[in-house]
Amino acid sequence: MIYLFILFALIAGMALPTQFSINAQLRSLVGSPIIASTISFIVGSIALLILSLFQQEVRFNKGWLEGPWWIWTGGVLGAFYVVATIVLIPRIGAASTVAFILTGQIIASVLIDHFGLFGVQIQSINLYKFIGVSLIIIGVIFVQKH
Repeated sequence: MIYLFILFALIAGMALPTQFSINAQLRSLVGSPIIASTISFIVGSIALLILSLFQQEVRFNKGWLEGPWWIWTGGVLGAFYVVATIVLIPRIGAASTVAFILTGQIIASVLIDHFGLFGVQIQSINLYKFIGVSLIIIGVIFVQKH
């Protein structure tokens, strides 16, 4: 079963630079990274709404409103992410955009794990994680070399 999750993660990872490039072209068409992001989110929201209609076991409940304030910020972070990729792809290219985003993701992930932020189970930074993060940063430097 773990192999299916790994495959799912790899496909999701491959979808990101594809989405970035498509959204950058959409920006060229509409002339604005904000409008391109809005269109992208509307289309994605419609797709999720359609999928949600088939999720019968999940219903609205008042407990949703009792969570911490930051639980609702994921959409804002997603919007920032999409706008950033639309702005970056035409300026620094797909490989550099993904390389820098990956570096930011791995650094944030290790810190979130280490401090148990946002309810994530604590997984302390160790030598192996430090070496892994360092290798990713070195990989980004190599991707930047022309």
